[in-house]
Order: sequence, then structure tokens, then C-alpha cells
Amino acid sequence: MPTQLKYDTSFAKNTDLAIIIAKDAVSQVQELQPEEQNYVQQQVDHDAKFIYLNRYSHRVYVLVQPEAKTENLKKEALRQAGHALLKQLKTDKATQITILDKTNSQASLYLAEGLYLSNYEHLKYKTKNTKPSTLQAITIADESINEQEVQELANILEAVYKVRDLINEPHSHQSAPQFSEQLEEVANQGGFDIEVLDELRIQSLKMGGLLAVNQGSEEPATFNILEWKPENAKNSKPYVLVGKGVVYDTGGLSLKPTPQSMDYMKSDMAGAAAVTGVLYAAAKNKLPLHIIGLIPATDNRPGGQAVAPGDVITMHNGMTVEVLNTDAEGRLILADALSFAKKYNPELVIDLATLTGSAMRAVGKEGVVVMGTAGEEIMAGLKAAGDNVHERTVEFPLWDEYRKQLDSDIADLKNLGGADAGHITAGKFLEEFTDYPWVHFDIAGTAYLHSEDSYRGKLATGSGVRLVYNYLSALAR
Repeated sequence: MPTQLKYDTSFAKNTDLAIIIAKDAVSQVQELQPEEQNYVQQQVDHDAKFIYLNRYSHRVYVLVQPEAKTENLKKEALRQAGHALLKQLKTDKATQITILDKTNSQASLYLAEGLYLSNYEHLKYKTKNTKPSTLQAITIADESINEQEVQELANILEAVYKVRDLINEPHSHQSAPQFSEQLEEVANQGGFDIEVLDELRIQSLKMGGLLAVNQGSEEPATFNILEWKPENAKNSKPYVLVGKGVVYDTGGLSLKPTPQSMDYMKSDMAGAAAVTGVLYAAAKNKLPLHIIGLIPATDNRPGGQAVAPGDVITMHNGMTVEVLNTDAEGRLILADALSFAKKYNPELVIDLATLTGSAMRAVGKEGVVVMGTAGEEIMAGLKAAGDNVHERTVEFPLWDEYRKQLDSDIADLKNLGGADAGHITAGKFLEEFTDYPWVHFDIAGTAYLHSEDSYRGKLATGSGVRLVYNYLSALAR
């Protein structure tokens, strides 16, 4: 069961408390007894950031408000403090915690966010030696925050949990048709619409990129159309989100090496999962925006009918592509979806994809590579949204010179550029299929981690959900 995040300013005297204090205002914290105030003050004077008080009937965890260069970094420090707090709560086998913010700065929201995300576990396939977290409920008891703000955050964090679950699901339980069934379940829970197009519909739409990648598979591809369209939508033209849904990527005939490559390619649908998470959060929070999600889904295998290096395919928009590397498959299925998006006359299209190792090598797991044609104002808004939730973006250029690397001798373009700037030439490839404001997020470095990274955890992170939701909610406001 997901952790419960709720709002309640009334709580019992013997409740476990996490109190956020300002270092110069310890004496004003009425929840502490005089001798506790003296002890806490002594610890603060020695630069302690976390003070533990055992009242035997319950515990009090005192956290000193962190100092940082910017407000966004202060929020991130609070999320990190939530991760540290969870370790102590697990040691104490706490089942619930109530957060009090004595700094009047909405700090409890960010502490709760880090605590909640750190408490995620994927135990679905474990049958023994499991020690699940005992923490079941986080309560914010801060009168400077209203219940609606807490509920909005709870829905966003629940969306991240669902995205992590989708990404962590092994391919043995997640073919493209099974993935569509999982998306339908999330849609039913969230309250948004979904239409799943089968192989015949995909063929009728002439989505040559998706069909080519699917040729070596024993399971058919699907094309999933998600939609949240409230009656009070503020936008006349929809925001369209496109997610790469490669449920498992062997590289096709251009077979990937192992380890640390093909081994973790169940995560190659992280972009599709993130799109689903944004739709879920938007629907649960009744965001007054018309949002459409497009998810092409398939695995990429070297079966008997698999597309081969050197083959030429015809895309949904009629362009021909010389496939020089079958492991550059994500851009082929995204290109069909981006072309299909034109029918909606979109206000803005954002795609999310674990697209290139080049992006990961460029910025590591610390940032998301972004490119696009949407203009400076939109790029600045997305950067601000990313900074706010610490999913920071690094913008790379889409200069015309990079397009030359995609020239083909026998087709309109090829699916692979040169050895340098591979993440940029992948973006240039996608740009060929757009004629509207468009932004591309390459989340290859942030979507799936091989070691624990604070509240992002280990394995699936849910990267992109909070960033894109934060941006869209700012537009709605």
C-alpha cells in the first residue's frame, strides 16, 4: 500500500513528531519542554542539524531548517532531510509521523515529499526475507498550509509511485499489450480516458517506425492515446505529451552488450511511464488543462523478421528513413507519434524518452538533457519548473549544422548521426517530424539508477513527472 499523506492540525499528545525549527528560535518552540529547549539549543550551537528526543511514549525529531544559496536549494535540502529522517523512523519502527513547521515557510511540504518518496518499495516479487517499511502515514499539521495543497502534493507523489512501479515491472510481465492493460488500470484509477490502438490500427495509420521496430517481436505493438479533458479547460489547443514506450530493448540486430546495458532495458519505457504519471496527477488534481498523452509501445528484438541495418522504412508522415542502427529505435517510434500529434493542432508538444547514452554521458544522473523549438519563454518556464522540484535541465542546441549528419545516400534521412553529439543528432532527427512548438527531454541519465540516490531511491525514479506537472500547473494558475 502507498504511504498515506494527509493534512490534520489536530493530533494526540503521544504522537511521534518531526518539528522543523529555525536555529535562532528554539526558545519559541512551545512543543518542547524547557529542559528539551536547553538541550536542543546546546545541540544547535554545536551545528547539529538533527536532534532526537525520546519521550518513551513517543519520539520527537527536531530538524534545523537548512541554509542554502537559493530557495530552491533550500527546498531540496529539506527533501534530503526527509530521506535522512526516514532512516531513523525505520530504526524506530515508526508507523506514522506528524510534521510541524515552526518556521512558517511551508518547509513541511518539502520534508514530507522527501520522506514519502524515500519510503517507496517494490516488493511485488519478493517472497521471503523482506522487511517492508513500517511507516504508513505522514501527517502535515501546519496551519500556514491548507488541505488542498497537501492533497495536490499527495496525488503527485502517488503518481510518481505508480510510474516507478511501471518501470520496475520486469519484461516477463510487461509485453506491449500487457503494458497497455497496465496503462488502462492507471487511467481508471486516475479518472482520465485511454484508447489503445492495436496492430491493425497502427498499420492503417502507416506508422512505419513503430511497425519496423516491432518486426522482430513475437508480441504486437500498441499505440496508446491518453486524454484528460475537463470541462473548465483553460486551453483551446491541447498540450500533448509523447513518451517512448520500448518495454524491452535488446538493441535488435544491433545487439546491445552486457552487463550494465541490456540487463536493465526493462526501463526503456520510462518516458511512457512518466507521461502516464503526469496524466494521472493532472486528473486526480482536476488540473484545468486539456492534456493528451501519446505512447507508442513495443519491444525491440532480433527475431527472424527483425528490421536490419541498411533497411529503408516509410514513416507515418511519408518520409523515408535508412535504418543504420536498430538500437537507435526509440527515435523511430517517437517520430511516428510526433507526426501523429499534428492532428491535434497542439499548443505545445513535450516528449520524454530514455533516448541516448550520449545524454547520460553529457550530464550524468544529475540533470535532464533538453532541446526544442518552443522558444525562450517556454524553455525558461520548464527550467524554472525543473529547478523548483530539483529535476534540473541542461539545454543543448539544435543548430542546423547537426542536420547534415543525418543525410542519407538513399533515403530522406538516416536514423544515426556521427560519433559526436549523439544526443543532439537524435533530437535533430525528432525535429524533422514536428511543425509546432516542441520540447524534447532525454531522461536516460535520471530515469533508472543502479545505486541509491537519496529520495530518488534505487532503480526507477519517476523522473520527469514532477517537472512536467509543475510546469503545467503553473500554466493553469
